[in-house]
Amino acid sequence: MTVWQKTLITVSIAAALVAAVVLVKAPDDKNAPTGTTTKPALTVTVLKPQRAALAATFAANGNIMAWQEAIIGAQVDGLRLREVRVNVGDAVKAGQVLATFAPETLEAELAQSRANVAEAEATLTEAQANAERTKLLGANGALSSQQIQQYLTAAKTAEARLAVARAMLQASLMRVAHTQVLAPDSGTISARAATLGAVVMNGQELFRMVRKDRLEWRAEVTAAELSRIQVGQKVNVITPAGAHVAGKVRVIAPTVDPQTRNVQVYVDLAPGTAAKAGMFARGEFALDASPGLTVPRQAVVVRDGFSYVFVVRPDQRVTQQKVMVGRRLADHIEIIEGVSQDTRLVAQGAGFLNDGDLVKVTAAPAPASSVTTSK
Repeated sequence: MTVWQKTLITVSIAAALVAAVVLVKAPDDKNAPTGTTTKPALTVTVLKPQRAALAATFAANGNIMAWQEAIIGAQVDGLRLREVRVNVGDAVKAGQVLATFAPETLEAELAQSRANVAEAEATLTEAQANAERTKLLGANGALSSQQIQQYLTAAKTAEARLAVARAMLQASLMRVAHTQVLAPDSGTISARAATLGAVVMNGQELFRMVRKDRLEWRAEVTAAELSRIQVGQKVNVITPAGAHVAGKVRVIAPTVDPQTRNVQVYVDLAPGTAAKAGMFARGEFALDASPGLTVPRQAVVVRDGFSYVFVVRPDQRVTQQKVMVGRRLADHIEIIEGVSQDTRLVAQGAGFLNDGDLVKVTAAPAPASSVTTSK
């Protein structure tokens, strides 16, 4: 290779390096010459935090139970179940017949009791007649005082035996009446142990019933949160299926469970809801409202475990601002610290921005309305 060729190659390499340096040192968009533009990273809408009255809540867990579960048992002994008229889930009314026993044995006892009453009444009639005649004869001196006393005693004895016979008759009538198992109150049958043809003993359980279809939520609340609950306070109970059931605090247990250190709060649930006894549910106790700054949920970005918003500067660039969030529900979040009510924030699309990005601002959305949030 000649010297001339080497010189030409060296000049070419130097020219290429100079061009590369010029490209690297090209001015950025801030120092760009007049007439050059930078494309915005995103088109956004801007809003300002809105002050609203926030109704706070706090949550607790507990079981949904029957307000009272009536146990319906047999009141007769050794009789066979002849008929079972209801099953689990059936709605019943007070006094409705749920089951019947075969009454033949008790009806025979009832007939015998009635015969005993008739016999005692006849005996009493005769004894009273003898006592009356004895009084007349005693006045004439035909009978001794001892004989008179015997007749009078016989009359009183016959009267007592009649009372016993009538009491036995009443007991027989009650036993016959108990061959029909009646609902003690209105409600829904929750369990059935009665089996057709079974011979049951006195007191044996036949049915269980949820009285008046009334349910309650038994919330487990820590002792520290107990001061925030009052009788009559409204509660929103959420079932495992996501259904919301309105409730109201009826009573607060007077003692703390020594095992869990929790206090049980009894909440009456509205009737006719999707709640079922035995469910484990979450509930939210409504607290007094307090003011706070709120922004739409889309305006807050969570990165590295912290919450951020993007503040729009006058030069249409954004600054990533760390904030502290508070109560939240639905599509709004409370901002406790980090921005003021006059701060212009990116309303949507904040998740696609970085600190210092240039944005294009469009018309601002309507102001956020008051919301109900939870802690």
